[in-house]
Amino acid sequence: MPRRHDPERRQRIIDAAIRVVASKGIAGLSHRTVAAEADVPLGSTTYHFATLEELMVAALRQANEGFAKVLAERLPEGGRGDLATDLARALGEWLGGDRTGVELEYELYLAALRRPALRPVAAEWTEEAAAGLARRTDAVTARALLALMDGICLQVLLTGGSYDEEYARAVLARVIP
Repeated sequence: MPRRHDPERRQRIIDAAIRVVASKGIAGLSHRTVAAEADVPLGSTTYHFATLEELMVAALRQANEGFAKVLAERLPEGGRGDLATDLARALGEWLGGDRTGVELEYELYLAALRRPALRPVAAEWTEEAAAGLARRTDAVTARALLALMDGICLQVLLTGGSYDEEYARAVLARVIP
């Protein structure tokens, strides 16, 4: 049988992995579940991603683009608005959107606790986000703001509560010199 040319297959597999994690969590992720979700032969998933960790790295890289995009839009190069307000709005936009997507990003991000292969990707995201924030403040404050925003997001996600933009703005402002 001739080999079918399918240049989008790798991307479809990554997209399927993200959908599997969104619906079944990390525990439900396997080459088999991803192959079924992507409607590709099992061998295709192992061809493109020899290990499950490789697949998770690709999925985490793609998932990380969500909040990074929101930050880039809300904190444009050379922006001069109130940083605490801008960040609080960015968090509100991110948490106010597709909550499943936010949960997915955090699930993949926190999977790095048990899966060392994911740690460099999580660290890359942190470094890139800190560098973006450092354009508006100093490097130490940028890292503190990231930690605070992570904490706010996790509290909202874990409690099922609603996001309070004014509270976020007030606590973010306390960190900014």
